[in-house]
Amino acid sequence: MNMTRHKIWRPVPQRQDDMSHHLRQARHGRGPLSPGKASGWRRFAGLGALAVLFLLSVSCAVGPNYVRPPVPVPQAYKEMKGWKVAEPKDRLVRGKWWELFDDPQLTALEEQVSVSNQNIAQAEAQFRQARAAVGVARSAYFPTATIGPSIQRAFQSNLEAPNQTLTLLSLPVNASWVPDLFGRVRRNVESSRASAQATVADLENVRLTMCAEVAQDYFQLRALDAQKQLLDATVKAYSKSLEMTRNKYASGISSRGDVLQAETQLKTTQAQEINVGVQRAQLEHAIGMLVGKPASDFFISFLPLTATPPLIPVGLPSELLERRPDVAAAERQMAAANAQIGVAIAAYYPTVTLGASAGYQSLNPAQVLIWPARFWSLGPAALSETLFDGGLRKAQTEQARASYDAAVASYRQTVLTGFQEVEDNLSTLRILEQEALAQADAVKASQDSLAVIVHQYESGIVAYLNVIVAQTTELSNEITALNIQGQRMTAAALLIEALGGGWDARDLPPG
Repeated sequence: MNMTRHKIWRPVPQRQDDMSHHLRQARHGRGPLSPGKASGWRRFAGLGALAVLFLLSVSCAVGPNYVRPPVPVPQAYKEMKGWKVAEPKDRLVRGKWWELFDDPQLTALEEQVSVSNQNIAQAEAQFRQARAAVGVARSAYFPTATIGPSIQRAFQSNLEAPNQTLTLLSLPVNASWVPDLFGRVRRNVESSRASAQATVADLENVRLTMCAEVAQDYFQLRALDAQKQLLDATVKAYSKSLEMTRNKYASGISSRGDVLQAETQLKTTQAQEINVGVQRAQLEHAIGMLVGKPASDFFISFLPLTATPPLIPVGLPSELLERRPDVAAAERQMAAANAQIGVAIAAYYPTVTLGASAGYQSLNPAQVLIWPARFWSLGPAALSETLFDGGLRKAQTEQARASYDAAVASYRQTVLTGFQEVEDNLSTLRILEQEALAQADAVKASQDSLAVIVHQYESGIVAYLNVIVAQTTELSNEITALNIQGQRMTAAALLIEALGGGWDARDLPPG
């Protein structure tokens, strides 16, 4: 609200100021304040409503309608040969995919990820931001109304009448509207809605990535626990071997060199055991960060890995397009880019702006809100068209088309990457399973060999160096077997991630 005060000097006595002039017209049934205009207002309002309906009925949306471009989809996964097909009831992973591993500690950690992980919190905030942007774009469908009350004080000097100080109070409400005749707003809303859906898919992709990362780190940590358990038992065995060698040396059966070799073997194994503790601590800290806990306050109890990969339902390649959130995000970004082409093309067409105002106006503050003090007006109605812009609209349209082409390429590349990741992890699981069987045979053979060589050493047939070599080989084979077991569990988690983790594109909100 603003107030201005100034003096107006007019030597012509016959002319009253504009404010009193308007009031006299109103008293005689003339002018914008006249109550006789009510029926005219209704006529104009009816005509305005008809005009609005007509504009809405003839409006259209320029630019290409979105059609998802085709992508090459194989009929079956190459690595599915020999893969056990899941039963129809569990053909696809659903919901909490980590429950397939039947590990309560892993389940508890995964449940914390969605609640406390900060990357997920950031992605969720970005989704809310994109959803609000849809409301911003949709608001352009509606007119804009503003109210601007004002007070004006004016002093009038009159030679034939007493001087007057007049006050004009106005309470106007102004409205303007730009009808969406050529679909500029509609395409913009379409683009914003697709972008919001893309952020939902991004959110789910971040969630899936974080949960899969927790599973990978967890299985690696459990494999290290198994290694530590093995090394603890090996240190005890080597300690007994060292004691036995010292006894033989004291008896004059073994040499000083055998004792030194046994000590070296023991110390080396103890160093390996300590190094496992360093790796485990780092993985524990990484899991703590993923579940939103400070590393100083986060602990995971010791539990050696004993599980094997569960049966994972893979499904058909065609279902991968709907099951991976990153593919859904790329597809929605493509739809948003397509709608922006329509926004750019709509700039070639004219813009119509409709305006109206109504309110109250009076020289008497006590009567400013009475019915006779009302006023209204329709207009202005303006039509604007850009005649020359130096190639701006053409460049913007070409830019939008290029952005769409880039989004199409990104979508197809994301699909190809998805098929590659599934094939990679299927082949990894298949090969690691074969390697685990072969490594189990190697472990058994090295254990048998060590038992024979120890017996030969105790009988004085071979030197202690043969025992050292056999022990080293046996320990190396057992560690390799544990590493393979951890890799198999990690590959299983990566395969579930590559398959989308039980997510479905039908879960996207309508926008």
